Amino acid sequence: MLTAVGAILGLLFLSNTYLLFNPVAWVDPPLAVRVGLFYAAAVWNFGSLLSAALLLGAQAGGLAGRAILALWRMARARPTAVPVDPGRRRLLKAGVGGLAAAPIVFSGYGAAYAARGFAVEELDLPFGHALRVVQVTDIHAGIYITRREVRRIADQVTALQPDLFVLTGDYITNSMVFLPGCLEEMARVRARYGTFATLGNHENWYGTLEELQTAFRRHGIPLLVNAHHVVQTERGRFAVAGVDDLRSGDPDLEAALRGLDPSLPTLLLSHRPEIFPDAAGRGVALTLSGHYHGGQVALKLPAGPVSFAHLRTPYPEGLFRIDHAHLYVSRGIGTTFTPVRLNAPAEITLLRLR
Repeated sequence: MLTAVGAILGLLFLSNTYLLFNPVAWVDPPLAVRVGLFYAAAVWNFGSLLSAALLLGAQAGGLAGRAILALWRMARARPTAVPVDPGRRRLLKAGVGGLAAAPIVFSGYGAAYAARGFAVEELDLPFGHALRVVQVTDIHAGIYITRREVRRIADQVTALQPDLFVLTGDYITNSMVFLPGCLEEMARVRARYGTFATLGNHENWYGTLEELQTAFRRHGIPLLVNAHHVVQTERGRFAVAGVDDLRSGDPDLEAALRGLDPSLPTLLLSHRPEIFPDAAGRGVALTLSGHYHGGQVALKLPAGPVSFAHLRTPYPEGLFRIDHAHLYVSRGIGTTFTPVRLNAPAEITLLRLR
């Protein structure tokens, strides 16, 4: 029995390791396969890693506690023997077992939570031109975000009746085979002043700029890579600019803004948000970004959320301001590394600009 359990756990570990480091170009796998093969492996690996971390922490804490207790006893005049309490020992074992199992339970919940859907985050911001803008980012189309889910996103965006629809990168997870279906669904959205997009790191990892430009052009979505587009409306003009990914691409903010009237309300699309201080310094009214998924797995503490993203960047999620310029960082739709979200719900963003 133990051998069979060990073999199953080993298979789960190996299959998830393979999924992490090898592109699985399986478009729209059956639900039973997704749950039984992909999700089971991912939930086990992520949960077991958390369990190991907690148990190591508990063991280190226990060793420290025993050392302190031993020193305290040595400091007393005469050490006394403490009788063994079998009930207490059983309680401690049960507690350690629960500590080990809890992360796997939370991991399973987080996978179901991530797949459940998305929230619509609504904001009202000054811009200099009245607009209803919908942002979608970090779709990560692949074995966890199938074309059916992407279609649901497009339907939700359409229902929000945007004046402008913007996409800020990471349309795929690990293979270009998922890009055409994703773009075809996004192209179904009809916004009054059009749809504009920029690239994320995953597109730069798995595709060339030429094939990416061809794919976006084929689906009628303008791709702004260090470029801008001026939109003329009945109430005046505004500009949409986009830069390449700040690390995996070749970003050039100066080229993206070159020739623009500084007084023109400008919306900048940048997959990563760290460009914000430079954009604000150049008079860009609003920057929209994503990339960090709101941490994807975050702890909610009284002082605020804590995650790897919150430790890596000053802009992990939400709204930021420098003088009159604003940055909004969306938590996005999809996931990376693991299909688990905790305390970082997926989102579509609706911005009512004025």
